[in-house]
Amino acid sequence: MTTRAKLTLYSALACALATLCLTPLLGSNGWLAHAFLLIALTAATGAGLRRLSVPRPLVPAGQLLVLLYALALGFVRPALAGGLLPGPAALDALSAVLRQGIEDIQQYAIPAPASPGLRLILVGSVALIAVLVDTVAVTFRQSALAGLPLLALYSVGTGLADEDGKAWLWFLFAALGYLLLLFAEGQDRLSRWGRVFHGGRPGTDSRGGLSHGGRPIGLLALAAALVLPMLLGQWDLGLFRDRTGHGIGKGGGSGVTTLDPLVSLASSLSRPSGAEMMTYTMQGDGAGTTYLRTGALDTFDGTEWKLSPKDVSANPGSLPAPEGLAAETGVGAFTTAFSIADRMESAWLPMPYPATEAKPPGRWNFERSTRTLTGDGGQTTRGLKYEVTSLDVRPTADRLRTAGAAPESVNERYLALPSGLPQIVASTAANVTRGQSTAYDKAVALQTWFSRTGGFAYSTDVPGGTGSEAIAAFLQNKKGFCVHYASTMAAMARTLGIPSRVALGFTPGDNAGANTFRVTDRDYHAWPELYFQGAGWLRFEPTPGRGSTPEYSAPVAAPTKAPTQQPTTAAPSTSAVPSATPSSSCSTKQRADGCADQQKAAAPTAQESSWLLSWQVLGTAAGVLVLLGLLSTPMLWRSLTRRRRLGAGGRRGPGGDGPGGLSDQEVLAAWDELVDSAWDLGIPPDDSRTPRSAVRRIAEAGELDEDATAAAGRVALATERVLYARGGGPAAPLAPDVRRAREGLRASARRTGRARAVLLPPSSAKLWWQASDRVQDTRTAVGGRVSRAVRAATAPVRRAWDRLRPGPRG
Repeated sequence: MTTRAKLTLYSALACALATLCLTPLLGSNGWLAHAFLLIALTAATGAGLRRLSVPRPLVPAGQLLVLLYALALGFVRPALAGGLLPGPAALDALSAVLRQGIEDIQQYAIPAPASPGLRLILVGSVALIAVLVDTVAVTFRQSALAGLPLLALYSVGTGLADEDGKAWLWFLFAALGYLLLLFAEGQDRLSRWGRVFHGGRPGTDSRGGLSHGGRPIGLLALAAALVLPMLLGQWDLGLFRDRTGHGIGKGGGSGVTTLDPLVSLASSLSRPSGAEMMTYTMQGDGAGTTYLRTGALDTFDGTEWKLSPKDVSANPGSLPAPEGLAAETGVGAFTTAFSIADRMESAWLPMPYPATEAKPPGRWNFERSTRTLTGDGGQTTRGLKYEVTSLDVRPTADRLRTAGAAPESVNERYLALPSGLPQIVASTAANVTRGQSTAYDKAVALQTWFSRTGGFAYSTDVPGGTGSEAIAAFLQNKKGFCVHYASTMAAMARTLGIPSRVALGFTPGDNAGANTFRVTDRDYHAWPELYFQGAGWLRFEPTPGRGSTPEYSAPVAAPTKAPTQQPTTAAPSTSAVPSATPSSSCSTKQRADGCADQQKAAAPTAQESSWLLSWQVLGTAAGVLVLLGLLSTPMLWRSLTRRRRLGAGGRRGPGGDGPGGLSDQEVLAAWDELVDSAWDLGIPPDDSRTPRSAVRRIAEAGELDEDATAAAGRVALATERVLYARGGGPAAPLAPDVRRAREGLRASARRTGRARAVLLPPSSAKLWWQASDRVQDTRTAVGGRVSRAVRAATAPVRRAWDRLRPGPRG
């Protein structure tokens, strides 16, 4: 295989390895095979065009044309004339699929379903990166620059996906691909310009180049890149970041948080840093219990809950009356003043629900049905200060029990369920609410079952999906965080005929005094909203240990007689929910709403965090030991080699065949040590010189004094006698002479040179050469054995063929 062919192969392999970083973005990985096929097609097209001596600028153009045809064939084949010939119709169809993919990006959270549009975007992007890498690395032979597009693949995959625990793995894949690319380029340059001299002892093969020097340096750099962020994570260096902009270590750093529905919420809950998102001051009795709502997900398609805007217009400032809220329902008004931190860059505006007036600076749109304000034209909440006026809706339990039927428009939109919803959702909802006659009592029964009596546990160690399969798994495993509780209760409410949706935002946060509250990324939350005619949309709190239960949904308010297995008319028994001793850390409202339950739920979380920290410390310590071992290997190897050489060369062996009774191996070992000592101190070896000529060069370059020069000369003389004229020699051993010459070299060397000679001696490159020689010898031996075995196995076939083949005709 030619070096250019190797470069083409390694370029394609580097793209394939970097593509693995994108696997967390979609729910299934079937698109990978398509992407790998297009990478191979791109490489083959480029190789063929270069083989035909096509001008270099035309090679990527030809690759792009082939790529466009392959994408049309794979995604819109019915639009091709006869299923094969491209035309304007195929381009229009491909554009339509691309537009649908862009819309899917706005609607779906990660991991998203593998829709045709999203697959086209991923596969096409990977193929374009492959064209770019092939063009830079192979066509124009600039492999180092090809790392930039590979970095783009890695950054997109790890920057968007919630795969913090696997970030090191994706980095390893991408870095390995890049190192392979550099290795191939080194071989290519070596084949064109020849090998680089690196020295060695007389009589040895002088080999060199990137194949020996670059690989250990690259591998060492890769190991350091993986280990150092673990050690310095608290400084937030940014290699292993989560999507919210927080590093693995403590503290927030200067990253930016984006409140994308469900995605950032799940990420922040799984790895909170305690970074401040906002502060606000609220007037009214609801301070400390009112949630800060950013939006609502109203559509459930079986894959996930998502927002489907129906009526979007410019923010009117004074918002229309809330949907379904009657004038006779008890309400009050209150004002909230917000100050958003710079690190929170969200397109959704936090507001207490339902807001009646909001005039934030900038460009904002109002979605009427969900009463959500979203940024227009890149507008975000970063650094904003604004005030919101909201209503304090406090319906009574009796009024909710007698609420009328919801309008048909509400039922049509908020009762819709996917056809493939698992049966366990409806059957569980029916069992939990058995004996309840009103929609309100059924809603309270669901809330109580999730938060108190159903045996559920709060845990962020589960995948954050909201689709039908995730809901069914949650009902069986009974472990999850707020996203699971909110989406599952909303789906179950719809099976019971109660209009519902999933709201997103923040819990009230911590009281800083004077009705001012501080909200951090630990306060991200999701909860269900249920519709009751006359009261509108009301929040419920099914998540145990999070937030607070609204007063109107307290279980003690239900007078309906319930079956013994589902008590909802009385407070839960102490056997089901242990009573809590009032704590100074709980406010009055929180004590009434189960603050002790929150503290109880937080205890195992803290314990798990301590175990995680312990394992992280152990892993970090192991990484440190491995890194120190790698860094100290050259120093230890050089020290052991010197001891072995001088220990042997310093003793006069009786009956030896070398000068003065020393064996030839002992004399040559002493010479090797002298040459390597000079190399470590900045005087590389020169195999073209005789030993005495080499010593004169060392003495001049190392500025040796008379004694050190004479000692080095005696070693050179003994070496020449071994190589050229055996017999006779010095009476004294050679080890003292080598040490004397080495001391002279060290005396004239700079401090940095002496430190390098100890910590990272250049002569330790021989260790890598020896390993390479052994690997090559092993490959040669194994290859020879395999060849002989193949010849022996195929010999009968070849002999039979020779007998059957007709001979030459006369």
